[in-house]
This record gives sequence, structure tokens and C-alpha cells, in this order.
Amino acid sequence: MQLWFAHGGEVSIREQLVTQVILGILSDDLTSGQRLPSTRELARRFHLHPNTVSAGYRQLERERWVEFRHGSGVYVREAKPEVALSAALALDQIVANFFRSARELGVPLAGVRSRVRQWLDLQPPDHFLLIEPDEELRRIVETEMRLAVTLPVRSCDLGKDDLGEATQGAIAVALPSKARTVRQALRSGAELLTLQVRSVPSTLAGWLPAPSSAMVGIASRWEKFLQMARTFLIAAGFESDALIFRDAKKPGWQRGLEQAAAVVCDSVTAADLPRTTRVIPFQLLSESSLAELRRYEQFIRSPLEL
Repeated sequence: MQLWFAHGGEVSIREQLVTQVILGILSDDLTSGQRLPSTRELARRFHLHPNTVSAGYRQLERERWVEFRHGSGVYVREAKPEVALSAALALDQIVANFFRSARELGVPLAGVRSRVRQWLDLQPPDHFLLIEPDEELRRIVETEMRLAVTLPVRSCDLGKDDLGEATQGAIAVALPSKARTVRQALRSGAELLTLQVRSVPSTLAGWLPAPSSAMVGIASRWEKFLQMARTFLIAAGFESDALIFRDAKKPGWQRGLEQAAAVVCDSVTAADLPRTTRVIPFQLLSESSLAELRRYEQFIRSPLEL
């Protein structure tokens, strides 16, 4: 196992030693029963104080990563301790695996540093960009995204002339049905978040079973929403004659909906219904996708707290 030590940095030499040994054990660079360099050997090779090395080894022994064998030296224990990795240690493990992969590829350390520096110097994205060719669906998803995150949300058609330019400084987002096509249109290596759609049965489960006499309205500017709602509501036991369908793109679409016990609609149409109407807004995006958007936003905005 190769070791590095940064003298005079914010992280103590002892902590650097302990972390690198633990990462070596977790990644199997250091195997069970393997002998570690002696305190004197490490101190001489890296110009370290012997007491610092000894303190690091004692900490590793207390945490059950290594064991001292009298008259023989320090060895990796046969079994790894069952511990939960801290965020800092987990991140260190990712970095260590990255450097190991670079070594296996034959990339020199100077080249790794240069590429990492280029990535770190990039301006972090400052908005989400939804790429969706269906204009009405795009409006609905964009509205739901804006309600879930604080970063700006923009959108564009997949057929935009310069999609590469549009995604500059953006977190590209697409729905599952378009993810493959969008990924092919993006520049090589560009990241794409794929949003998942919410389950219709789970969303409407609280409103079932349907009262036999209930009149229900279904309103949306998106034609497929109307089709989807019709299919599910009839399958769930609603009489087709008790369903009132309204295309919200047409003039006077709200007429007659006051007769309905409730109106099932998308998040955009919900805002255009009278407050006296009992609205059942159907959210297209799943909770897991909304949570993923928030995590990505937090990843970009949060300060380092490890």
C-alpha cells in the first residue's frame, strides 16, 4: 500500500495515517494478517515523529483495525470491525478508490491532479433544465419541480437547435420515456437526472371505492392525462356516465364542473379552478424523484460539513 503525508496541513499526521490505513483495509489494499511497516520504518521513510506514528497505530488497535503481536509488529486483524462509516471516511474511501483506479490505468499523479483541478474550477450548475418535447406535459412537470426546489427551473423542447448550449450551467432532467433520446442528444459524459412518475393507484387510493352516485370531473390541458384518468377511474369502479371530461385548452372548459363532487386534475390546471371546487390534484412526479432533486440541490449549495 502506498502512503502520502501532507506536512503542515489542516489534518494532523496521525489522522492522515489512521485514515489511509483504514481505507487500505476497506479496499483490500491491506489484507487480513498483513504486517504494517514498523514505527521506526515509517518515521524514517516519511520524516515523521515516532510518537506520532505510535499514536496512530494505538488508535487503530483501539478501533480494532490492527493488532500488536509481541516481538513481531503490527498486523491487520483477521476480521474488519463492524462500524458505520462517517461521511468523511466514506468520502475518503471514494477518493482512495478513485486514485487506485487512476494508478491501474497508468495515469500519473500529476495528470490526476490536473484533471481534478479542472473539474473543481468548473462553475457549479445554478438551475434545473427539463428537456421534454410535449409542451403541456412540460408545463405540468416544470410546475411540480418549482414547488419542490428553490433553484430556478427552466425547460426546453428536445428539438432545440443547440441543446449543448442550453444545458450549460444546468442540471439536465428528463422523464423516463424520453431519457434515452435525451441522453443521446446531450454531449458525451453529460449528466442526466431521470425523474420517475407517481403511481396512479397509490395517489387515488384514498378516494376509493367510488360512490355509485358520484359525479367526478377530470380536467387537464394534457390530452394523455385525460386518457389516463378515464382508464383508471373506470377500472376503479366509476361509471363512465358519471365522469365529466374537460380539455383545459378550450374556452369555457370550467363550465359544468360545479356539478362534480370533485375534480381530478394536474398541478397546472388546479390553479385555474374556482376555490369552491373540491380539487384532487394528481402529482405526476414520484416522491422519490422530488427527494432526488432536493438532494442534488443540497449537494450543490451546502458547505463542506464532514
